[in-house]
Amino acid sequence: MSDEQSTTDGEPDRERTANADRRRSSGRASIEIADLELTYGDGTTAVDGIDMTVADGEFFGFLGPNGAGKTTAIKVLATLLSPTDGEVHVNGFDVRTQAQQIRETIGYMAQETSIDPELTAEENVRFACEAYGVPRGEREDRTAELLELVDLESVADKRSEEFSGGMKKRLDAATALVHRPPLVFLDEPTTGLDPTARNRLWTYFERINERGTTIFLTTQYLDEADTLCERLAVIRGGRIVANGSPAALKRQVGGDVLDIEVEADGAARTRAAEIARAFEEFNGALVEETETGISVTAERARRVGPDLLVALRDSGVTVTGFNVRAPSLDDVFLAVTGERVETESTDSSVAADSEGPT
Repeated sequence: MSDEQSTTDGEPDRERTANADRRRSSGRASIEIADLELTYGDGTTAVDGIDMTVADGEFFGFLGPNGAGKTTAIKVLATLLSPTDGEVHVNGFDVRTQAQQIRETIGYMAQETSIDPELTAEENVRFACEAYGVPRGEREDRTAELLELVDLESVADKRSEEFSGGMKKRLDAATALVHRPPLVFLDEPTTGLDPTARNRLWTYFERINERGTTIFLTTQYLDEADTLCERLAVIRGGRIVANGSPAALKRQVGGDVLDIEVEADGAARTRAAEIARAFEEFNGALVEETETGISVTAERARRVGPDLLVALRDSGVTVTGFNVRAPSLDDVFLAVTGERVETESTDSSVAADSEGPT
């Protein structure tokens, strides 16, 4: 898929596309990858021939199902793994021969938090300031600013071992940003956070991106990618299978999505899916069983959807609701990977973040 398509789906999308076009035209690249491969010692190929460029100042999203190679690719870019083959440059430095220069110019927030449980929140941030060479005279203000950003200033003197999982995640974000790096890798940074905490980080990521920071994001929240990213790449089986702006990718799914709810019966859902797949007007359409019924993605979904509803009724399937909508990123993900993104439930996310220090 092309990543050069413009969008007319709204002012924010037009603005994001214009920003992306301007950055690509500048000729500068934060990340340049040519034919990247990484095979583990047991023979498993995790990344299989990736070519990708991320422009200086771009907000870039990297999506894929579990085990697709996302984290492996990020660890290569962050110099934590050495590639088996290919050329990789980050901020102009070679990952094989200039790893130290890369580490000095990036921030990396991994899925697993890297904070020291024996240090307080403030001490963790101060330690990161020292490790990344933040000037001594700036450390106090920088620490206070970041603790406020991640809403931990009230527990700054508490040891982080007392924190909930969500609080540790927020503290980890603060330590990754202390040196204001020109490029930040965020590997599922908001997993486990409640909606309020997620939105605070979204706002901060947008703000530092507007100031010129390049952001490379992986996330299981497709609304997060849709809201924040100018451009996306989807990886499956170690290979890039789609790339482009969120709006362009949604257009390329083709047509609209018809969501049909049927009576709460697994057999009814299966029967509805069979009828939809056999429906001549929807020849070649993508039909998926959902929790409440079926979803049909097709060029003519809006026009001939009522005919399918009649066919279902005539076949004895009780329809309890229906809706026609434009494709979402979740539909894109399904179309190019064959599966939906699995995310945490809202309740578990809130619970992970709402536990205070003990």
